[in-house]
Amino acid sequence: MDAGSLNSSSNLKGQSRYPLQEQLLQRRNSKENLDRFIPNRSAMDFDYAHFMLTEGMEGKENPAVISPSREAYRKQLAEALNMNRTRILAFKDKPPTPVELFPHQHSSSFNPVKSAKSRRNIPQTSERTLDAPDLVDDFYLNLLDWGSSNVLAIALGNSVYLWDASNGSTSELVTIDDEIGPVTSVNWAPDGRHIAIGLNNSEVQLWDSAANRQLRTLRGCHRSRVGSLAWNNHILTTGGMDGQIINNDVRIRSHIVETYRGHQQEVCGLKWSPSGQQLASGGNDNVIHIWDRSVASSNSVTQWLHRLEDHTSAVKALAWCPFQSNLLASGGGGGDRTIKFWNAHTGSCLNSIDTGSQVCALLWNKNERELLSSHGFTQNQLTLWKYPSMVKMAELTGHTSRVLFMTQSPDGCTVATAAGDETLRFWNVFGAPEVSKPAPKANPEPFSHVNRIR
Repeated sequence: MDAGSLNSSSNLKGQSRYPLQEQLLQRRNSKENLDRFIPNRSAMDFDYAHFMLTEGMEGKENPAVISPSREAYRKQLAEALNMNRTRILAFKDKPPTPVELFPHQHSSSFNPVKSAKSRRNIPQTSERTLDAPDLVDDFYLNLLDWGSSNVLAIALGNSVYLWDASNGSTSELVTIDDEIGPVTSVNWAPDGRHIAIGLNNSEVQLWDSAANRQLRTLRGCHRSRVGSLAWNNHILTTGGMDGQIINNDVRIRSHIVETYRGHQQEVCGLKWSPSGQQLASGGNDNVIHIWDRSVASSNSVTQWLHRLEDHTSAVKALAWCPFQSNLLASGGGGGDRTIKFWNAHTGSCLNSIDTGSQVCALLWNKNERELLSSHGFTQNQLTLWKYPSMVKMAELTGHTSRVLFMTQSPDGCTVATAAGDETLRFWNVFGAPEVSKPAPKANPEPFSHVNRIR
């Protein structure tokens, strides 16, 4: 069992804060912002300084009164104190011309510098930080999602806010009543316009973000809060604290079409495969299930395809690989701390890596073979791994509490993270995708527009 809800100890609490406002450093008083010179005694040459203050300056002020014996003494003292400092890092002659190892005419055919792929620069700090007051610090919830229309949704207490990444504008979508709140999950539909909102009272609301109106409420799915959501075209899959997983067809009145039972505790992770055929679910019972949509039945409870029990703590972090359809990555909570890789066809564990801290979320790079993980105690960091070697490429720090939620922009380049420190941070960790050069046009054959020449 993993640590769930915690009271945030952010030092920003109690201050007047507005949701999704960019944090700016406060300018200090002008008297407090002056530069100070701090001497470094270890870098001082006291012998040289004493000589210049006593005898060295006499010759500079009055060169005509220096006796030959005093001049000889001055030269000997200068050599002893190494005062001839103009020769430091100075060449006597020009450096020799480098010898070419290859003839000049063949140098253009082999260039090892250009042939090697340049290493991507990964910024170590977040490029933007927004305030996220009243963010619920609960490991089992899913309160952040970035839609295909480039709008990010975040649940803060009883409210859902939208942040438009194209212009940086913020709007409030909905604030629910205390008796049915707080908001426990948010997830965009594939069209980037409709959004599902899971509530603490077991209901799920569907909203049209463009029209800013509620479309319907899904009731009767669960007996307690809905902490996880996942869309598969017109099917909205919901996971509850009651351990049930429900497929809801939002187009019809009787929306419950399939029920998956297998978890004994809260379902905190749900992810559909890119093909939409397989669903991965993770729970507070330390179990992962893989379900096959083709064998789902509305008449009886569907049996799972694989039941994976290798984790020793709650499994919330799930991510299907974009370049290998049968590869699933999962992350365990504070009592497990591992990232595991699974063959979804056979159910076998391919690899397991001990990260040393709670794994809260996982994201694959859409353009490179890389995996990003977010963590809790003790460093609250993001770790970028190279797959399949699982060599650490970078560790990004900045959050002061566990990084509970993570999502990426539609183009796959920017990652947004939200943590218990009530901040929302944006990281340029995956970089811009390489633009492929268009293939050169083939030269058309002469008279290609003529069918036959007589």
